[in-house]
Amino acid sequence: QVQLVESGGGLVQAGGSLRLSCAASGRAVSLSMGWFRQAPGKEREFVAAISWSSVTYYGDSAKGRFTISRDNAKNTVYVQMDSLQPADTAVYYCAATSDVARLSSLGQYDVWGQGTQVTVSS
Repeated sequence: QVQLVESGGGLVQAGGSLRLSCAASGRAVSLSMGWFRQAPGKEREFVAAISWSSVTYYGDSAKGRFTISRDNAKNTVYVQMDSLQPADTAVYYCAATSDVARLSSLGQYDVWGQGTQVTVSS
Protein backbone atom coordinates (compact mmCIF):
# COMPACT_ATOMS: atom_id res chain seq x y z
CA GLN A 1 0.00 0.00 0.00
CA VAL A 2 2.63 2.51 1.14
CA GLN A 3 6.12 2.02 -0.27
CA LEU A 4 9.22 3.74 1.12
CA VAL A 5 12.48 4.17 -0.77
CA GLU A 6 15.63 5.53 0.88
CA SER A 7 18.44 7.25 -0.96
CA GLY A 8 21.49 9.37 -0.25
CA GLY A 9 23.76 6.91 1.48
CA GLY A 10 27.40 6.50 0.60
CA LEU A 11 30.97 6.71 1.81
CA VAL A 12 32.17 9.80 3.68
CA GLN A 13 35.16 10.66 5.81
CA ALA A 14 34.85 11.32 9.53
CA GLY A 15 33.53 14.81 10.14
CA GLY A 16 31.62 14.86 6.89
CA SER A 17 27.92 15.11 6.18
CA LEU A 18 25.20 13.26 4.32
CA ARG A 19 21.54 13.91 3.74
CA LEU A 20 19.31 10.88 3.43
CA SER A 21 15.93 11.00 1.75
CA CYS A 22 12.92 8.74 2.06
CA ALA A 23 10.26 9.01 -0.60
CA ALA A 24 6.82 7.54 0.02
CA SER A 25 4.61 6.30 -2.77
CA GLY A 26 1.00 5.29 -2.46
CA ARG A 27 -0.94 6.88 0.35
CA ALA A 28 1.17 8.33 3.14
CA VAL A 29 -1.28 10.87 4.45
CA SER A 30 -0.99 11.70 8.17
CA LEU A 31 1.88 9.28 8.80
CA SER A 32 4.70 9.86 11.23
CA MET A 33 8.10 8.88 9.90
CA GLY A 34 11.18 7.50 11.58
CA TRP A 35 14.79 6.69 10.80
CA PHE A 36 16.52 3.66 12.25
CA ARG A 37 19.94 2.17 11.66
CA GLN A 38 21.48 -1.24 11.98
CA ALA A 39 25.18 -2.01 12.11
CA PRO A 40 26.58 -5.53 11.60
CA GLY A 41 25.94 -7.67 14.65
CA LYS A 42 23.78 -4.99 16.27
CA GLU A 43 20.06 -4.59 16.77
CA ARG A 44 18.18 -1.93 14.90
CA GLU A 45 18.57 1.42 16.66
CA PHE A 46 16.29 4.44 16.73
CA VAL A 47 17.83 7.53 15.12
CA ALA A 48 15.13 10.16 14.68
CA ALA A 49 11.42 10.58 14.02
CA ILE A 50 9.03 13.29 12.95
CA SER A 51 5.27 13.48 13.31
CA TRP A 52 2.89 14.73 10.63
CA SER A 53 2.81 18.07 12.43
CA SER A 54 6.64 18.16 12.48
CA VAL A 55 7.28 17.40 16.13
CA THR A 56 10.73 15.80 16.19
CA TYR A 57 12.39 13.12 18.31
CA TYR A 58 16.03 12.05 18.42
CA GLY A 59 17.96 9.14 19.75
CA ASP A 60 20.84 9.88 22.08
CA SER A 61 23.47 9.20 19.43
CA ALA A 62 21.82 11.56 16.94
CA LYS A 63 20.88 14.53 19.08
CA GLY A 64 22.90 17.61 18.26
CA ARG A 65 24.29 16.16 15.02
CA PHE A 66 21.33 14.97 12.97
CA THR A 67 18.27 16.93 11.87
CA ILE A 68 15.07 15.33 10.62
CA SER A 69 12.60 17.20 8.45
CA ARG A 70 9.77 16.48 6.05
CA ASP A 71 8.00 17.89 3.04
CA ASN A 72 4.44 16.69 3.33
CA ALA A 73 3.50 17.90 -0.13
CA LYS A 74 6.20 15.63 -1.59
CA ASN A 75 5.64 12.77 0.87
CA THR A 76 9.35 12.86 1.62
CA VAL A 77 11.30 12.83 4.87
CA TYR A 78 14.96 13.76 5.24
CA VAL A 79 17.66 13.37 7.80
CA GLN A 80 20.64 15.70 7.62
CA MET A 81 23.61 14.01 9.26
CA ASP A 82 26.55 16.19 10.25
CA SER A 83 29.79 15.45 12.08
CA LEU A 84 29.65 11.83 11.05
CA GLN A 85 31.88 9.36 12.84
CA PRO A 86 32.82 5.74 12.09
CA ALA A 87 30.34 4.64 14.76
CA ASP A 88 27.57 5.97 12.52
CA THR A 89 28.36 3.32 9.91
CA ALA A 90 25.20 1.28 9.38
CA VAL A 91 22.34 0.56 7.06
CA TYR A 92 19.78 3.31 7.55
CA TYR A 93 16.08 2.54 7.21
CA CYS A 94 13.07 4.79 7.09
CA ALA A 95 9.72 3.64 8.38
CA ALA A 96 6.14 4.87 8.71
CA THR A 97 3.60 4.68 11.51
CA SER A 98 0.13 6.03 12.21
CA ASP A 99 1.18 6.85 15.78
CA VAL A 100 1.49 10.54 16.64
CA ALA A 101 3.81 10.46 19.67
CA ARG A 102 6.43 8.34 21.40
CA LEU A 103 7.93 7.32 18.09
CA SER A 104 11.12 5.54 19.10
CA SER A 105 9.93 1.90 19.21
CA LEU A 106 10.44 -0.44 16.26
CA GLY A 107 7.10 -2.12 16.93
CA GLN A 108 5.21 1.09 16.18
CA TYR A 109 6.21 1.04 12.52
CA ASP A 110 4.25 -0.89 9.93
CA VAL A 111 6.06 -0.02 6.70
CA TRP A 112 9.81 -0.10 6.10
CA GLY A 113 12.11 0.91 3.31
CA GLN A 114 14.86 -1.28 1.90
CA GLY A 115 17.68 0.60 3.60
CA THR A 116 20.63 2.64 2.39
CA GLN A 117 24.23 2.05 3.41
CA VAL A 118 26.18 4.77 5.21
CA THR A 119 29.88 4.17 5.68
CA VAL A 120 32.10 6.62 7.55
CA SER A 121 35.83 6.15 7.21
CA SER A 122 38.41 7.27 9.73
